[in-house]
Amino acid sequence: MFLENRYSHIQQIHFSEIEKKGVFLFIKREDELHPFISGNKFRKLKYNLQEAQIQNKTTLLTFGGAYSNHIAAVAYAGSINGLKTIGVIRGDELAAEIPNNPTLTFAQQHGMQFKFLSRSSYRNKMSNTFLEELNNQFNNFYLIPEGGTNALAVKGCEEILTDNDSQ
Repeated sequence: MFLENRYSHIQQIHFSEIEKKGVFLFIKREDELHPFISGNKFRKLKYNLQEAQIQNKTTLLTFGGAYSNHIAAVAYAGSINGLKTIGVIRGDELAAEIPNNPTLTFAQQHGMQFKFLSRSSYRNKMSNTFLEELNNQFNNFYLIPEGGTNALAVKGCEEILTDNDSQ
């Protein structure tokens, strides 16, 4: 299940120029957490999906651009957790371009429904009036902000560094 704890490993990068000077480079491989929802996307979505389930929400709604990794991650995370997903996409001209866009194609293949907005309308996406319109149209969704950043996302990202990483 997507919400399970996952730990990334540390990889040493060997670079003789710095090793000669006694410097060693290590990288925490958050990109390997999941093939489609990796790094901070995994961490940001973890507790948001948990909260959506606690609230008995059946739909996730979020915002993003046509090439947004966040859009793709939400679509996939929703699909493997039995949740419908809606992506509010910046740029109404992109509605006809889904087949030419690998990110939107991936999201659509994983069940995401799209609502395309003009760029000027998109700027008002968090206004009370617009959110009320979305609620009337899509009813009872769990809102994940653009990029996935909120307090629950921060909680998830706090898990990136562990006691084992203190070195």
